[in-house]
Amino acid sequence: MSVTTENGSAAFVRNAGAAPSTPLEPSRLTSVSLDDKYTATSGAIFLSGIQALVRLPMMQRLRDQAAGLNTAGFISGYRGSPLGGLDENLWKAKKQLEAHHVQFVPGVNEDLAATAVWGSQQVDLIGPAKYDGVFAMWYGKGPGVDRCGDVFKHMNHAGTSKLGGVLLVAGDDHGAYSSTLPHQSDHLFSASMIPVLYPCNVQEYLDLGIHGWAMSRFSGCTVAFKALADTVESSASIDADPFRVEVKIPQDFIMPEGGLNARLSSIPLGQQARNQEALMQDYKIYAALAYARENKLNHTTIASPNAKLGIIASGKSYLDVLEALEELGIDEQMAADVGMRLFKVAMPWPLEPDSVREFAQGLDEILVVEEKRQIVEYQLKEQLYNWRDDVRPRVIGKFDEKGEWVAPRGEWLLTSKADFSVSQVARVIASRIARLISDPVTCDLIKARLSFLDAKDAVLKKAVNTPFRPAFYCSGCPHNTSTKVPDGSLALAGIGCHVMATSIYPEMNKLTTHMGGEGAPWIGQAAFSELPHVFQNLGDGTYFHSGYLAIRAAQAAKVNITYKILYNDAVAMTGGQPVDGLITVPMMAQQVAAEGIARIALVTEDLSRYSDRSNLPAHLTLHDRKDMDAVQRELREVQGVSVLIYDQTCAAEKRRRRKKGEYPDVAKRMVINDAVCEGCGDCGVQSNCVSILPKETEFGRKRTIDQSSCNKDYSCAKGFCPSFVTVEGGSLKKTKTGASKAGETDNFGPLQDPVLPACDAPYNILINGIGGTGVITVGALMGMAAHLEGKGASVLDMTGMSQKNGSVTSHVKIARSPAHIRAQRIATGEADLILGCDMLTAGAQDAVSKMRPGRSLAVVNLHEQPPGTFAQNADWQYPTAEVRQLIEESVGGADAADFIDATKLATALMGDSIAANLFMLGYAWQKGRIPLTEAALLRAIELNGVGIESNKKSFLWGRRAAVDVRKVTQIATPSQAILVQMPQSLDSVIKKRVEFLTAYQNAAYADGYATLVKQVRDRENTLGLGQKLSMAVAKSYFKLLAYKDEYEVARLYTDGRFVEQLQQQFEGNFSVKFNLAPPLFAKKDAKGHLVKAEFGSWMWRAFQLLAKAKGLRGGSFDVFGYTAERKMERALIVEYRELLAGLLVNLTADKLATCVELASLPEKIRGFGHVKEAAVDTYRKDKARLLAVLAQGSKSAA
Repeated sequence: MSVTTENGSAAFVRNAGAAPSTPLEPSRLTSVSLDDKYTATSGAIFLSGIQALVRLPMMQRLRDQAAGLNTAGFISGYRGSPLGGLDENLWKAKKQLEAHHVQFVPGVNEDLAATAVWGSQQVDLIGPAKYDGVFAMWYGKGPGVDRCGDVFKHMNHAGTSKLGGVLLVAGDDHGAYSSTLPHQSDHLFSASMIPVLYPCNVQEYLDLGIHGWAMSRFSGCTVAFKALADTVESSASIDADPFRVEVKIPQDFIMPEGGLNARLSSIPLGQQARNQEALMQDYKIYAALAYARENKLNHTTIASPNAKLGIIASGKSYLDVLEALEELGIDEQMAADVGMRLFKVAMPWPLEPDSVREFAQGLDEILVVEEKRQIVEYQLKEQLYNWRDDVRPRVIGKFDEKGEWVAPRGEWLLTSKADFSVSQVARVIASRIARLISDPVTCDLIKARLSFLDAKDAVLKKAVNTPFRPAFYCSGCPHNTSTKVPDGSLALAGIGCHVMATSIYPEMNKLTTHMGGEGAPWIGQAAFSELPHVFQNLGDGTYFHSGYLAIRAAQAAKVNITYKILYNDAVAMTGGQPVDGLITVPMMAQQVAAEGIARIALVTEDLSRYSDRSNLPAHLTLHDRKDMDAVQRELREVQGVSVLIYDQTCAAEKRRRRKKGEYPDVAKRMVINDAVCEGCGDCGVQSNCVSILPKETEFGRKRTIDQSSCNKDYSCAKGFCPSFVTVEGGSLKKTKTGASKAGETDNFGPLQDPVLPACDAPYNILINGIGGTGVITVGALMGMAAHLEGKGASVLDMTGMSQKNGSVTSHVKIARSPAHIRAQRIATGEADLILGCDMLTAGAQDAVSKMRPGRSLAVVNLHEQPPGTFAQNADWQYPTAEVRQLIEESVGGADAADFIDATKLATALMGDSIAANLFMLGYAWQKGRIPLTEAALLRAIELNGVGIESNKKSFLWGRRAAVDVRKVTQIATPSQAILVQMPQSLDSVIKKRVEFLTAYQNAAYADGYATLVKQVRDRENTLGLGQKLSMAVAKSYFKLLAYKDEYEVARLYTDGRFVEQLQQQFEGNFSVKFNLAPPLFAKKDAKGHLVKAEFGSWMWRAFQLLAKAKGLRGGSFDVFGYTAERKMERALIVEYRELLAGLLVNLTADKLATCVELASLPEKIRGFGHVKEAAVDTYRKDKARLLAVLAQGSKSAA
């Protein structure tokens, strides 16, 4: 049902006429299996574009068998987004692939993999073959296509096997979402005379894949297959029939003598090379065109007898056009009535001319819609150029009528920069079709839609300032340590997760290069740079791929460089796959030693791994990772090339292996005593870890560790702070009090099923969340549930690099049938539900652009999860109020948006924050905002096979929260009633701090505090200036008085609160160790800083004794009081009193703001030891600056 809003745009009421949730046919739920995607040969299956590429060779084998052929398949390539998970899926399907005689051999790199694929087409040329032919598939990221130009050109000219054929699957990234540059492979393939196929959805991955191999066999050409994230990373319900495509072989094409396929005479030497070129240009490429023509790969999809405007599009852009027409309210009949044709191109190069000529006849103008640089547009202009002026249509695309190569240049219509959105396409179509429309109703409809897009742009400007959630290293990532360099040094980046260091540690890591070129730029810089030396980060995957040769080049050039080979035991950037071959630390060490590298250091997280050094070079030195800085300082002084191998397993891979029982899960965790914590953030500086979270308390922001995401790296303990405790033994409590009664009716009775929204039109759900937290799983569950119900579904996961703690989005579309779903992306203002598993991501521009008042509803997780950059910005503030307001405005008000702290509740109920997303799904479902039955969703959870019961319980708790969130909160956190509320009044602030200082020292000490605060308060009241200065003094003076010396740290450990915290968090037998740096006898590092060490449980007794000795504080028997740090702390108290005395004398209304700022400065004095000293230096500089401002103000007034 649709209604018209005030601005004339169409709004959709999804619940109108919908029915309550009804049970599904049991046989449908139980008959579907995850294996269907590879085994089913009829009906509908649900799979992703990646999985379609895995299924494709099995279908080809079945078709060949049916034709009486005994063929086999061969697959090789190199991973890279958006094809990063293809090899992993191929490995998982090994059993099914082998049953169809398909062999998968991953390549060491792209060009060697391509050469292997080339070889598969020559089997019958070298002797007897086991099979009639081998159909082959190469895969690789766009830059891998660049790398393979030489191989592709030779392979294509040499020809394919008559019963084989080659598909080259190129993963293109038009928007550079996970690449160092945007890339488009079409032009590279055309330069090698390779035909290009461009599927627009998952179904076409199978259909055009079959056509691709058939075309390759017929023409002798290798055939390129363009895969974009929008299609290859999407999932959909498709037809499983392997024989649905009818291949038609052109009968009228005249073959040359000897045919077009590979032959022994194709060796590219002398005349034979020229013969190959002639065969390609005279026959093979025309054979491909003949195949495309015979099989109607390019065809008109919307016809109009009197058309004046034609639109041509290919792949993703074709779906963008369909969605744009829908946005404009133009259906197929209206398009035909106004005189518009639409032409779909499945083979953008070479462009088959006959179908184009037929389409173009009678048109005044053709609009070519294609992303990136022109491929179809240039060919179209070539084909139409010689038409008579009175019949030749005008061709536009990237530019308007003035064109591209004029001065001044024409205006952009559809830019070739990055990618474009459906709304961009809609605007261009509207501008060209407007002249054809005479019906005022249609004109008004289109104008209203364009007005909405313009209004949306204005709203999006508000989202520009929403903090961005960038990709970031995983919790405990080795790169948090390995990519740091000593002060004064510089590191160069390359391809791999470590490239993120250029944004995380920009002062240390600069510049990058292509894969395999690591370090080579320095060869061209060294002689001309004042820098004597650089470090070069090199991942183990890149080392094995091609980076080893760069080390050889640097050694030959004799430049001063240290290669840091980051051995993580996995190719972490693309999903944690193993390196494609055997590579170990000893092998790498021996290889670089064989190159003549004289200085090799091995730094490791576990020295015991190398207790046997017999397989290591004799001159290699072995070091613990705590010595990383010192080792690098030594290596940067080495003349020539040196190598540092950093050995620490990828944190995400450790986590995966632990879940499978394949990696030791040591019963050891770090815990922060927040009472001792100063909130200085040095733990974040040292570890750069996203598992360190802010904890807001009465006395300011402290730190806590998210045990759910912690990967046990323990680097956080290096933060110079005595608040870190090591807990050994025992285990985390998985549930809190009351949660064990989850299924009992005394807490909740049976829940009534909601009224589910209808799917008369596709129902669009945008899921927003944080990479690595299971967001993608939620979309996958919905897609499978829709498939189980027999509905159409598409799921597009937009991840890029953001699977590493950055923003992740899934576009989910659910419809009555697959035919009702066009584009995979949700268009501007077309979201029916925003499922915001992360509020920051839900409030970002991309998400807000999908919201529309009157249509969109939102369910948003209120949990304040900071971005990874919080590790470097201790004072980062979560913009909760601003983001919430933006979301509410974008969906039309508070009534259309639900906000709930799902992470807090789910963690309390289930013992793990990962449960939050399923909790959100249950909440949204119970609110009637997901058009799927509970039975289908629960069955999808079962089919997923991971944490089945836990996920079902999380879903159920979400449902319950939607019914009664207060009751769920009481069950989840029964002790919340005694939680401290943030004090608002000055009296409550003073009272709390007086109590604290009395326990800290004595009543007299606390009275001194209260007296000074009263003086400030009285002065402020006398002048009628409010309480801002008094509040600042109440907090800052307290902070200076309550400095955490040895006595206070001991008291805060033994007053009972921390023991209670441990007992609430852990169960079983556990012991604790304390990470301390006693100033009187701790060792110092190379920088002169004290080094922390572990102290056993006996410290409890020592702390108890020390806490009782607090009366010695400040006296002649206070041995700790003689240290420079304690003298500094006492001096700060005196300085502050003197500062306040001066401020009170000169206090006026116009000086109040500066005085408050001055009085608040001690709040930023945080930390211990050298960290605190640095903070004090900053404090004194800021103090001097503000005093100068006051002084200048006094002079001006005089």
